[in-house]
Amino acid sequence: MPKLGMAPIRRKQLVEAAIAAIHAHGFANATVARIAAQAGISAGMVHHYFKDKDELLFATMRHLLAELRADAVARLSRTADPRQRIRAIIDACFGDAQFDEQVFSAWLALYGNARQSPRLANILSLYHRRLRSSLLHDLRRIVGEADALRLAEGIAAMIDGLWLRYALTGKPDNPETPRALTRDYLAAFLARTSNIDPAGLKMLA
Repeated sequence: MPKLGMAPIRRKQLVEAAIAAIHAHGFANATVARIAAQAGISAGMVHHYFKDKDELLFATMRHLLAELRADAVARLSRTADPRQRIRAIIDACFGDAQFDEQVFSAWLALYGNARQSPRLANILSLYHRRLRSSLLHDLRRIVGEADALRLAEGIAAMIDGLWLRYALTGKPDNPETPRALTRDYLAAFLARTSNIDPAGLKMLA
């Protein structure tokens, strides 16, 4: 196979090795040598695809964000109903892949190092902006602007807070639990909003 065709495959392999190395050794100790060993290649080969460790780790975090976005987009494509689309976003954020132990470690590393790294801070900011924008897109179709803004912040806080708890203490026995808790928060808010048909809330269950 031509070298050009191997590049994306090799880069993906290195990103996966970086995730495993972060899980095994921590973000600071995920050295190029350890990532290379995890991938089964030489450290020099790593530098052939990435300028330095920071570039590889940045690519790793972008990969995690892209995976999450792809899952959300796939779920959103299955429905045009705003309530079901909000549920799809919640379910993607609490998807099975997000409870993988290695993914836990990588995302925790992103949160823990974002304040010291402008590049990682940008990745985290992008995630937060996308989540808020996606929620607002459909919330505005069922509630007024002020309620949509408040709900988007609340749902995002529920997602981040519950996920962080599981990342620190271990994945939930039932992955449906955090999804249901977040949907319950949304349903309770909507039930207090006069222009929502209570029958429609069943779609969130």
